[in-house]
Amino acid sequence: MSYEFKLPDLGEGLTEGEIARWLVAEGDEIAEDQPLVEIATDKATVEIPSPAGGKVTQILVGEGDVVPVGTLLVVIGGEAAPRTAPQATPAVRALAKEHGVELATVRGTGPGGRITEDDVRRASPRAADGRRERLRGVRRQIAEHLTRAHREVPAVTFVEECDFSDVDLHLLLPTVLRATAASLREFPELNARLEGDEIVYLDRYDLGIAIQTEEGLVVPVVRNVDECSLEELRAEVERLAEGARSGTLSPAELRGSTFTVTSAGKLGGIVVTPLVNYPEVGILGVHRISARAVVRDGEVVVRQMGNVSVTFDHRVVDGARAAAFTLAVIARIETSS
Repeated sequence: MSYEFKLPDLGEGLTEGEIARWLVAEGDEIAEDQPLVEIATDKATVEIPSPAGGKVTQILVGEGDVVPVGTLLVVIGGEAAPRTAPQATPAVRALAKEHGVELATVRGTGPGGRITEDDVRRASPRAADGRRERLRGVRRQIAEHLTRAHREVPAVTFVEECDFSDVDLHLLLPTVLRATAASLREFPELNARLEGDEIVYLDRYDLGIAIQTEEGLVVPVVRNVDECSLEELRAEVERLAEGARSGTLSPAELRGSTFTVTSAGKLGGIVVTPLVNYPEVGILGVHRISARAVVRDGEVVVRQMGNVSVTFDHRVVDGARAAAFTLAVIARIETSS
């Protein structure tokens, strides 16, 4: 008797998942509830236990493949079905057609001899064109998310200087978060969503913070920013940043933000134009802070200056309102001490 295991419904409205890593191989004997496979979604990576015990007779989807819910992943028990045709997913077959590769001539290196995208690329006449690395995991999710944001959001960026001289730079991000949340109360269209032909104004201030990790950029969420002290915000930012870099954050900690703040520190440059974290309608960036000569009361003095930018969805937010919001955030930062 055999058990055919299909990609389950992972909830949260997810319709597909990436096979991040198989934890078993064909021919292995496994027990019920033994870790079977890791599935990556745009929310998190989850470990799926085996629904049955027995011998793994066929693994039908390779690591790195993205498949819809309901796709047959693995057969446990019984006899392996004969394979008379090259085993490849529709995506691999499309890639082979694009590259002019005949699948029957390709030796598959995936589970059970399945042909992978890497196998096709190695067999392609284009294989000599440098090293190729498949988009996978967080990097694939970033690519898909930002492509959608760029395609769907008509974004505009406003930039203004900010004097950070009186800000404790150890509390920089908490200070910016608190100033942002307070300003969002004045400019509710920046704490909103566009859903069809309706603008949804949100009454919570859960701000995403962009964190760079070895796997790529992730955006954990600081909840109820408007109700937190600077020290509470500092502790939460540190906790989320550590969790992001160690890969231990839960899916709930990575979703539901209403607006995003990004600060790259010394790598922030004079100014950049961050992409809106769709489906939000705005993102605030804090760029490199350094000593600059500025004029104060008719005299040239040295101050710790940096640029603050707001990129916004012009369908929801007018330029004048976005500029006024940016200036309100800056005013709160400059008087935060």
